[in-house]
Parts: sequence; structure tokens; C-alpha cells
Amino acid sequence: MTHWIANSLTYRMPTLLWITEWSIWPSSENWHLYYTLRQNYGDLRLLHEAPGHLFLEHESEDLASFLQIAMLNGWGGYILTQADYVNAFFSHDEFIDFFAKLDDNLQEVRKELGSIRSDRFRVPPAARPQ
Repeated sequence: MTHWIANSLTYRMPTLLWITEWSIWPSSENWHLYYTLRQNYGDLRLLHEAPGHLFLEHESEDLASFLQIAMLNGWGGYILTQADYVNAFFSHDEFIDFFAKLDDNLQEVRKELGSIRSDRFRVPPAARPQ
């Protein structure tokens, strides 16, 4: 799922991964793994000091890796794309909400997730024609 999000929602444009929830499930957190990955980018700050990670258009694999660690750690936050077609909120309660200004922008998400029967991926139903 993280690779699909990083490669499909971003439209190869900069994307902000903003962590807003952590330390809710401390026994699930692997801080060593997170900080080792962060330090590979030369960033020595703590999560509470810099909860946002900006990924450039060519860093989709990096975004997927950080997002996967965040989800495995039971954290929550936002995936905010510069393209702003579709964005997402992922929760420490193990679900992802996809949202967009225009309903039509969610069609690709509905198509991709339509075959997955799960309450973990939440996409608003298609708007009814007026």
C-alpha cells in the first residue's frame, strides 16, 4: 500500500509526510529503525522537533519507506501532495482516509481499492449527480 500511495498519489511532485500522532502504542514503536533511516538523510532532529518530512518528486521510494515505518510504528499523520489531487490521513487505529477537493479525483483510489474488502481504507462514496 505504501508504494502505491507514494507512486500514484504524488504525480511525481513534492509530497509532505506529516506525522501528527506517535507514542500511542509504545510497544509497537521501533524508534531505532526510524532514527536510523532519518539519520541516513543527515537529519539528526527528533520527531517532535521536526514531524514533517518533505519528499521531492524523485524520492517516491523514500516516501514509501518512511510511510511504511510510520504505519508499522502505529503512528498517524497526513500525506499532503503538492499536486493536491488526492491526499490522505493515516491513523494509529490502522485505517487510511483519502480525501480530495473534487470527487472525480478519487476515482483512481476507488478503482485501486475497490477489490480490497476492508474497512481500513476509507474513500468517500462517489457524489450523486445533481
